[in-house]
Amino acid sequence: MAAEKTAQLLRIMERLRKECPWDAKQTHHSLKPYLLEETYEVLETIDGEEWDKLAGELGDLLLQIVFHSTIAEEEGLFDFAEVAERISNKLIERHPHVFGDKTIHDAKSVQENWEHSKVKNEDRQSILSGVPRAMPALLQAQRLQEKAATVGFDWGELQPVIAKIDEEWNEFKTAVEKGNLLNAQEEFGDVLFSMVNISRFIGINAEDALRNTSQKFIRRFSHIEKQYNSNPQAMKEAGLEELDRHWNDAKDVTR
Repeated sequence: MAAEKTAQLLRIMERLRKECPWDAKQTHHSLKPYLLEETYEVLETIDGEEWDKLAGELGDLLLQIVFHSTIAEEEGLFDFAEVAERISNKLIERHPHVFGDKTIHDAKSVQENWEHSKVKNEDRQSILSGVPRAMPALLQAQRLQEKAATVGFDWGELQPVIAKIDEEWNEFKTAVEKGNLLNAQEEFGDVLFSMVNISRFIGINAEDALRNTSQKFIRRFSHIEKQYNSNPQAMKEAGLEELDRHWNDAKDVTR
């Protein structure tokens, strides 16, 4: 059934490329925003635990993969079958404990083997290679730290990680107090990097944590707006003290 439906999707995409003016003019570059948008919609659906919508959102994301594969096939580069074959081969190669005779007993060792295999088989010059520069900054920082940890560049216990945050925060405060904006920006980056590191160390995804807090802010601020019928001028005239009271009320009625 899966193979049949996949073949149907590929046929539909081929026809759209020939008969639909919009689909026909798309390129790898023009599709980039849609790939990103569909990825974030999948993440939003998962965060909201809207499981009834997940299949549809994954389908939208799959469409982007099929779209790019179809364009590549037209250009004589590769097709969808090669995409599937490459990822299948990669999964087999990087799971020797499943498809081979290597013994790995825990998830951490699996991750380390995966990263080392990347460096060896993809001719990468650094264990940090392969982390996209366009990645969201918090996620990028966490992936860099995870990769470094696979070769032992990591704290052995929690206390030094916490101490590092205190150290970076004090350096940031000093830069701010001196009015050195350029230095303050650099030190603030160090603070954020250290905060991401502690989240990684204790098993929290920093990107998810901040996204959830942002959504919580939206819910609580929306509660404040409702008190003024979404009238920005009325909110300005209310003053911070009154707005803060509504904010505290919002904490009781929203998660």
